[in-house]
Parts: sequence; C-alpha cells; structure tokens
Amino acid sequence: MRWLHHLSLRGRLVLIGTLGLAVALALGGILLVAVLQLVLLRSVDTGARHTGEDVVQLIEAGDLPDTLPTTGTQFVQVLNDRSQILSASIGADRLVPLLRPEELALAQGGVVVQVGGDRVGINGDLRVAATRAGSGAQARTVLVGVPVRDVQQSVLTVERALLVAYPLLLAGLAVLGWRVVGWTLRPVEALRAGAEEITATRTGRLPVPDGQDEVHRLAVTLNDMLDRLDRARTRQRAFVADAAHELRSPIASLRTQLEVAEHLGEPAPSADLRAEVDRLAGLVDDLLLLARADEGDPALHRREPVELAALLAGTAAGYTGSRVPVLLSPSDPQWTLGDPAGLRRVVDNLLSNAVRYAGTRVTLSLRRAGQRVLVAVADDGPGIPPADRDRVFQRFTRLDGARARDGGGAGLGLAIVNQLVRMHGGSVGLADAGPGLLATVNLPAASPPADQ
Repeated sequence: MRWLHHLSLRGRLVLIGTLGLAVALALGGILLVAVLQLVLLRSVDTGARHTGEDVVQLIEAGDLPDTLPTTGTQFVQVLNDRSQILSASIGADRLVPLLRPEELALAQGGVVVQVGGDRVGINGDLRVAATRAGSGAQARTVLVGVPVRDVQQSVLTVERALLVAYPLLLAGLAVLGWRVVGWTLRPVEALRAGAEEITATRTGRLPVPDGQDEVHRLAVTLNDMLDRLDRARTRQRAFVADAAHELRSPIASLRTQLEVAEHLGEPAPSADLRAEVDRLAGLVDDLLLLARADEGDPALHRREPVELAALLAGTAAGYTGSRVPVLLSPSDPQWTLGDPAGLRRVVDNLLSNAVRYAGTRVTLSLRRAGQRVLVAVADDGPGIPPADRDRVFQRFTRLDGARARDGGGAGLGLAIVNQLVRMHGGSVGLADAGPGLLATVNLPAASPPADQ
C-alpha cells in the first residue's frame, strides 16, 4: 500500500470512491440478475401449475381427452398410479414420462424439477411441475413442463447489457468524482498557496472561501491564529526593544562609574554600584517573570488556598519604615485559590507604586463582594488621568510624571500585576480615590480549608 501514499489527496479520494462504487455496482448487478431470474422462473412455474389445475378439472369432470390442448410451448402428460401415460399434449412423449421415478417423487411433493430439454427434443432446460388428482388406484398425476430457454436468454441479455454498461458507468462516475473532488479541494489548494506566500513574505492572510463549510471555518480559524501570532510577534519585538533600552541605562551607568574611578585612580563607589546592580537585578527579575508568564510556566499556575488578610498584613509589615505610612484596614479572613508568592508580588507592586507617589499615607483594605474578594490600595497622590489608566498596564509604560529613572521604575510593575491577576482568574482596575488613586484587585473567592 506504499504506492497509495504517493498519490495526491484528490487521487486517493477518487480511487477509494471508485473502488466503493465498483463493489456496490457489482453487488447491485448480481442482485438484479438473481432477482430477475427468480421472478421469471416463478412466473414460469405459476403458469405450469395453472395448466396442471386446468387438466385436473378435466379429469375430475371425466372429460379428459386423449390429446390435451395446450397453449404456447408447454408439454403435458397425465400419469396413472403406475406412472403410465394416459394422455399427453401435442409434442409430448406418450411412452416415457418427463420425469424419472425419483424426480417424480420430488415433483409430487411440490418441488418444481428442472430437467434437460433433450427429453422432449428441444434445446435448453425444462421446468416440470406436478399436480395430483384423485387417490388410490384412481390417482392421477399431471406433469406440465415449460421450456426456460426464453428465460435464460432474457437473463443472459441483461447480463451482457450490464457487462457493457458497468465499466462505462464506472468510468463516467470516476470522471465525475475526479471533477467534484477537484472542485471541493480547490479552496484547500488556495489555502496552501496562501500559506506558501505568507511563508515567503511573512505578510498577508489566507483566502477565505465562500460558504459556511469546514474549509471556510478552517480558513477563518487560521487567519485568527495568524492575527494572534502577528500581535505576539509585535509585542515580542517591542518587549525586546524596550528591554534592551532599559538594560542599557544601568549598564552604561555602571560602565561610566567604573571608567571614572579607573581614570582617577580611585576605588569605585561601592554604594552607587550596588544600587545600580540591584536595579539591574530587579529589572532582570521582572523581565524573567513576564517571560515565564507568557510561556505559561506551570509554577505560576499553582493553586492552593490563600488567606488574603494574613497575606496583606505580612506584605504591609514590610513597609513599616517607608516614606509614608501604610495603613491596613481590619477585615475578616478571606480565602482565594492561587499562588501565594504571585499574590504577594501583586500586593507588593501596588504598595510600592502607591508609596512612591502618595502624599501622606497609603491605605490597604480587604472585603468580600458576593463570590469575589476585593483588595484595594489607595493613596493620596496626584493620581492618574482616566485616559491613561488602561495604558499604564502595558509594559514599559511611564507617564510624564514618572519618566525620571531616579524616581520611577522601569514601567513593569503594573504590567506584572495585570498579568498575575489575570492568571488567577481576576481583574485589576484603577479609579479616583478623591484625592489620589484607588487600585482594586478582583479575585474569585474560595471556601476556607477543612482544617481552618
């Protein structure tokens, strides 16, 4: 069957369909011939029995003539209980019965016996049916023989016609199947050509055929996939460009300080170098976290019960000596399912941004709203204009007031928050705190563990 794999899809479909049609037509032809032969033979047998019944009526009426009148080419004999011929039709033998003793027994039992036509001097076969009249010594048997040459000739004619029509019909259906399959696969070939062009130029989209069939849905799905790949490629290019730009600054600062120290012959300022190294390490960690999230790192999808009130208290404790105080509003324990480290990173990033821009204080709160848990971080700083509140969740986004690298970060904090919250099945939004900014994290609530 290896040669079959070298055929085109069109060729394989047509070949399989033609073979199936060949088998179906062959079986249909055989069945047709068999049914036709059966129907014709039954008609012959029925005619023979009717003739026998008519002769039996003559016997019962006592009007049996010496020569029996018949229609067509039937051969009739009337036998007594000793198988002697009492009467016969024109052309029938008056000395030898049509059937031999064992055949006569079968016929008297209701079986139609087929014998050779040479017994009556004709070509072809003869079907003989027996009808009985009377009983005992007065028993009579009427044998009616009907030639089946016409039946056999009719069946043979049909067989020859089928043998001629069969290959012609099969060839015609194969040609029709070839054209229909080619027409059906034309959209697939168009998709292949479109994919080849996209591979060569890395631009464009696959042609979408008319209709609402499977090929149409495949083309739409593939174009959607290409759109997502283009967006991902665009984001990746922008991400790499922004990452390279952000990494260039601390590296340049480190190089400058080292060159100045080498030029002056003085030791490099370790505190400044350490600050730049820490900044560079933090930026690399953020980039790695976003890369892991983009790749669907299973570690970031860990789901275990997390008590948010304790998590908020532990995170807020790390800001005891911050520029402005972080006030934690009291709340009942609230549970969700997620990665504790990831959720702690979410709260820490929000608090870090709030502390950086707050005027006098930052407020951290937790509450339950139906089947959701809301974590809110509010500050009394300058806030963010409504037009920019969606944009700040994009990577490497800084607003005008945060562009100075000494005061602001790399623009990844809120992007990481947005990514981690989405991975936990939640959402994050920004609103006015009057004055200041209110960041709200919406997470699905969970039942506490059985041991709590």
